[in-house]
Amino acid sequence: MPTIHRQAGYRFFFYSNEGSPAEPVHIHVQKGGAEAKIWLQPEITISDSYGFNSAELRGILQIVVTNQLAFKEAWHEHFGN
Repeated sequence: MPTIHRQAGYRFFFYSNEGSPAEPVHIHVQKGGAEAKIWLQPEITISDSYGFNSAELRGILQIVVTNQLAFKEAWHEHFGN
């Protein structure tokens, strides 16, 4: 599970085995015991979230928007598609 980015105590990563068939481009974020999954396309949206409050999710989405290109590039580099 490669870590792509760290910011404000959050760790942004993806799992190397994202299922079969592979899921669309997304990023996971974790801090403490909380975790969320954010779709990066067709638009940035929260797929699942456990343990983050709404203010934290707004901050996470801002980080994702700022870094979306790097996250997408890392995804395609890792998964080769």
